[in-house]
Amino acid sequence: MKIEINEHRFEYFVNLGAKQIHMNNIENIERPSKEEQKAAMKSYDALSSALDHIKSEYPEIEIEETNERIKIPLRALRLLAKILKETSQGKPVSIVPVATEITTQAAAEILGCSRPHLVKLLENGEISFTKVGKHRRIKYQDIFDYKRKMKAEQRRLLIEIMKSDEESGLYDS
Repeated sequence: MKIEINEHRFEYFVNLGAKQIHMNNIENIERPSKEEQKAAMKSYDALSSALDHIKSEYPEIEIEETNERIKIPLRALRLLAKILKETSQGKPVSIVPVATEITTQAAAEILGCSRPHLVKLLENGEISFTKVGKHRRIKYQDIFDYKRKMKAEQRRLLIEIMKSDEESGLYDS
């Protein structure tokens, strides 16, 4: 599908087809094909360039195939640019509403840990969750917040180690 924005063109494609991704099913995300990566790279370059010139918060775009003109929030176009950039680098992309609840297995995969370790984090109160019958459900936002907190802690500890090594003369700056 081709879309025109303020006289700039870019190709926009989403690979849904038979592999439609449901918001609650993040396990089925696949890496983009080489062809998809190439199309995304070309599209990202054009969209990124067009975004530099857009002044309106709701630019009007034209879908070439249908000649339909629609207004899209600028934030949505910026999000599309980020999606295209990640896709062009071969990274799988999924959009998950922050209020989406996910299973412990999906949460463990996002964090890169085992499900039993995640359950310990939940039971220790480090990540909030709800129970639906016997099953635990975790808000995607809570997993995202925990992951961000852990990355910040890792960064802080790494800086602390580097400073300690510098003071001991083990690390030349």
